[in-house]
Amino acid sequence: MVDYKNFITRNPNKRFGKPCVRNTRITVFDVLGWLAAGMDFDDIINDFPELTVDDIKACLAYAADREHKLHYAS
Repeated sequence: MVDYKNFITRNPNKRFGKPCVRNTRITVFDVLGWLAAGMDFDDIINDFPELTVDDIKACLAYAADREHKLHYAS
């Protein structure tokens, strides 16, 4: 599994502090939305060449970790 902490950053001055991929303005939510809409990794990278396969995997790992933390916090 990709260590998302090397790929996902938060900057209060960018996209309202939402988690973004590296130093881009692309949020984890954006990437997850594209995947949910049926885009595959190649489609996303073709549309956003600044992203890599590991960036997309990091978004998935971030979402999985967040879900895990939410599940066990309740």
